[in-house]
Amino acid sequence: MPATAKSLGIDQWSVEDRLRLIDEIWEGIEDQEQRLEVPQWHRDELDRRLAAYRADPKAGSSWEEVKARLTAGPGTGR
Repeated sequence: MPATAKSLGIDQWSVEDRLRLIDEIWEGIEDQEQRLEVPQWHRDELDRRLAAYRADPKAGSSWEEVKARLTAGPGTGR
């Protein structure tokens, strides 16, 4: 059975301590990042999306537009 935050008692830690642990875990992942291979289907999907963007750049939304919709909250009609 894999370890969980609850089984390890991490759920009882302060938010600050849990965030510190997340940072340590993330740094460990970054150290191994070069060893991860991107699956071909991911590359294919990125190529497809890039081609779609190049074919019609106005079809999507800018980050600023998406962020505005997300921060506007529900019921704002945006």
